[in-house]
Amino acid sequence: MILDPRQFIAVESPSWDALEALVRRLEKLGGRLSLDEAERFHRLYLRAGSALDRLGGLSAGAATRQRLESLLARAHAVSSSAVRRPPFDPLGWALREFPRAFQRHVAAFWLAVAATGLGVFLGAGLLVEDPRTKPWLLPYEHLRVEPHVRVAREESRPAASDADQEATFAAFLMTHNIQVSLMAFCLGLTLGVGSLILMFLNGVMLGAICLDYLVDGQGPFLAGWLLPHGSVEIPAMLIAAQAGLVLGAAMVRRESGPSMAARVRAVGRDLLLLLWGMTVLLVWAGIIESYFSQIHEPRLPYAAKAAYGAVQLCLLAAFLFLPRKREGT
Repeated sequence: MILDPRQFIAVESPSWDALEALVRRLEKLGGRLSLDEAERFHRLYLRAGSALDRLGGLSAGAATRQRLESLLARAHAVSSSAVRRPPFDPLGWALREFPRAFQRHVAAFWLAVAATGLGVFLGAGLLVEDPRTKPWLLPYEHLRVEPHVRVAREESRPAASDADQEATFAAFLMTHNIQVSLMAFCLGLTLGVGSLILMFLNGVMLGAICLDYLVDGQGPFLAGWLLPHGSVEIPAMLIAAQAGLVLGAAMVRRESGPSMAARVRAVGRDLLLLLWGMTVLLVWAGIIESYFSQIHEPRLPYAAKAAYGAVQLCLLAAFLFLPRKREGT
């Protein structure tokens, strides 16, 4: 496509003006940028650099290229002293930066939730319409038996006496769940379509499981078994899909905008934060599933386990959705 220099300059000029305003402020007043300002500075710098590349050798953009070259040189000169580089702070990332990144892209999270919810309704509907679809909807052997048979088996199983077996099971769950979640993120390379399909398929299985146990009268077991770890595991997988959708959105071509590489770089830090937070949540979910979810009545009441899961879900929702005070405000 032939680039119209005048239209391109008209669209991009506001971002150049914003970058120049930041550069002038730093040149005159010195000081440092807050984290939010530094991120904005970085995005504007990348966008200006991408614009300079796109103008190329167009004669109509000669004066603009000179302006951009000068602006980028000045921005580079002030960036080393102006941008505060935070130290390695895993706790700060978990408690502050991860939920902020989540909130910046919350629309992608709700899209993943919608895909999962659609799958839940379809999975439950298919099982109601034709119970013979159960082996296809539930791929794991222990889920294909009648729920009351499995519940009786689990409740009669003696307490685990081998701590090594529990630790091995926990490690397996963590590794498996992280692999599935990373797949949901990597499928963002399909412009997010693959991430949505994977969440939809997970929803189909979840809907079939829930309906199967409820119809068989095993609701208390289902809540006590699923809620303690599922209240963390399922949101973590949705966050992985959220990151995949953010990646996919950054890859979509935007007319007269920055290049795809620049767009991906602009969201790169948020993607790392989402994946880091997702991993921490899945590690915790694996521990809970191995050492708590597998304890059934009569040793531990299902109501107590379900209450724990419900409280944990509420705390996680508050952690993710409550607004955080911005630095420098």
